[in-house]
Amino acid sequence: MSKIPFPAWQRPHWQPNDEEVLLQFYVFGKFEPGRAPSTDYGSEGLPEGVELTSHHHGALRQWEGYPLRGSIGRMFKEDAPEAYRLALDAPEVLVVRGRLPDSGDTGYLRDTLGVLAALLDVGGTAILDPQILTLFDADSWRRRYVVRDGAPIRNHLLILCDEDEAQGRQWIHTRGMRKFGRPDISIRNVPEGDIDRAGLLCERLVELEALGAHFIDGQPLDAEGLHGGLAARLGGGEEDADFNNTFAEFRWPD
Repeated sequence: MSKIPFPAWQRPHWQPNDEEVLLQFYVFGKFEPGRAPSTDYGSEGLPEGVELTSHHHGALRQWEGYPLRGSIGRMFKEDAPEAYRLALDAPEVLVVRGRLPDSGDTGYLRDTLGVLAALLDVGGTAILDPQILTLFDADSWRRRYVVRDGAPIRNHLLILCDEDEAQGRQWIHTRGMRKFGRPDISIRNVPEGDIDRAGLLCERLVELEALGAHFIDGQPLDAEGLHGGLAARLGGGEEDADFNNTFAEFRWPD
């Protein structure tokens, strides 16, 4: 297929800060020797702070955090059986992981995605993105990310809708904003009839964050048609089971 360079979004709302970006991917396959042709995708290679390590799959299975077993592995097997089979059968696994300072554009993400795309060209068969709990076969990853003019920001995230604590209310929340060095978004207490509306608001908020915006604790948020508006509550951290990240939470008004 023709090679499409990945874009690097400018972040017009960005200001210098001490936040950190976290990237992590597993690439399964049997890889050809030599450097993957990431320049075909507009990438000069992995950014400083992000490393690639190569592992025999048999050795990786011994890791305590091996991602294809346990309840998470069963979820991948159920959600993406073909990708799961390809990943499980692969003799090699490349782990791409790193932390890097927040920056005023997303060149770091462009360069990393370019390397991932190139690895699929030289023997990769599946990519696991643990931050969005998604396992892709090579074709499905390309369809999602190798998109002319760049995949939309929401493609880099997981947006979920679950039952909230209050009966008849829903919880809209995200995973994956660590890729942008920002808190994930949580919208609580959403009535059934407002799910689509809350989902669109969630997409707008993560887009603002991906382009550099910040929320502060208690910050009001005007939302058209919502009496009383919304206010941000900050919380979470890497050990938070729902996000593995900090979050900015909003409560839909009663």
